Amino acid sequence: QVQLVESGGGLVQAGGSLRLSCAASGRTFGTYAMGWFRQAPGKEREFVTSISRTGVNTYYADSVKGRFTISRDNAKNTVYLQMNRLKPEDTAVYYCAAGMISGTGLADFDSWGQGTQVTVSS
Repeated sequence: QVQLVESGGGLVQAGGSLRLSCAASGRTFGTYAMGWFRQAPGKEREFVTSISRTGVNTYYADSVKGRFTISRDNAKNTVYLQMNRLKPEDTAVYYCAAGMISGTGLADFDSWGQGTQVTVSS
C-alpha cells in the first residue's frame, strides 16, 4: 500500500477556489490510479473524481463536472484537485485514495489518506 497525505483544505466563500494536494510515499506512485472522495456530516462517503495512472483518463461526479479538475504529477508523487466555483454543498472532508483502477466506487481504492476539511460559506 501507499501512504497518502492530503493538504490544502480550508474555509472559502461560495464562488471561490481551493486547490487540494495529495502527496504519496514510495516510488510506485505511477502504478496507481488516484481518486478523490468526500464525506459531508451525516452522509456517506461519495466519489468526486478519479484519474488513471498516466493521467490520460479522468472521471467526475456530475455534481462537480465543469468546476473541479483532477491532475497528477508522477515525478512529484502528487495528485491535485482544483476546485472552482465552490458551493456550500461542497463542504465536506475530502479524501485522497489510491487503487489499481481509476474507478468510481469506494471498493476500487485500497489506500486512503486522513482527509482534509473543506468548508464553503454562503
